[in-house]
Amino acid sequence: METTLHRQLKALYAPGAEDQEVVVGSYRVDARRDGELVEVQFAPLHHLARKATALLQQHSLRIVKPWPLRRHLVRLDAPGGRELGRRWSPRREALWGVFGELVYFLHVFPHPRLCIEVLGLVVRQWRYPRRRPCRWGPRRYQIQDQELLEVCQRVLLRRAEDLWQLLPAEVPEVFDTATLAQLLNTPRWMAQQIAYCLRRTGAAQQVGKRGNCLIYRVARR
Repeated sequence: METTLHRQLKALYAPGAEDQEVVVGSYRVDARRDGELVEVQFAPLHHLARKATALLQQHSLRIVKPWPLRRHLVRLDAPGGRELGRRWSPRREALWGVFGELVYFLHVFPHPRLCIEVLGLVVRQWRYPRRRPCRWGPRRYQIQDQELLEVCQRVLLRRAEDLWQLLPAEVPEVFDTATLAQLLNTPRWMAQQIAYCLRRTGAAQQVGKRGNCLIYRVARR
């Protein structure tokens, strides 16, 4: 079921109903604006790979990737049930987390007709307890709906070097994944995914090796 947040984001890019849910060939896209197709993608990016590849053969495509940075949580006792309380989630996210999805999308990005727009959002989320255990994780709740409170960051990814906008300016020109993991306060495997994205797209170059650790340099174009 479509969420309030999805409808709000579609309206940001195509205010008129006639430019939403547009049929293009054998596909339906969320919006069309100034000759550009717009797809709002809440699911992981690789789920969109086949559709994006087909559309990019003849069209310009903007993939809007919502990335909640903060969540205001509304607890319900059941679907559509009584509200139990509200609070801000203590968990904070960062836009560089999207590298975890980009690593499986590099056969599509970058592309001359493709723009990935990463939106850092503040959202309100209505949750209720999950009746059955979640097979793919420890999550004990189900999301009933979510709505947009604020768009607080916006990053456009068109070229490989645009990926650096997702990372802090403090990343040194020569780095390894241990340095990156420490700077971002993230596990080493996540830093390795980020470094792989940067190297695979040409945003960084491998310039050496220290033991088993690869050393990278920021690519200057």
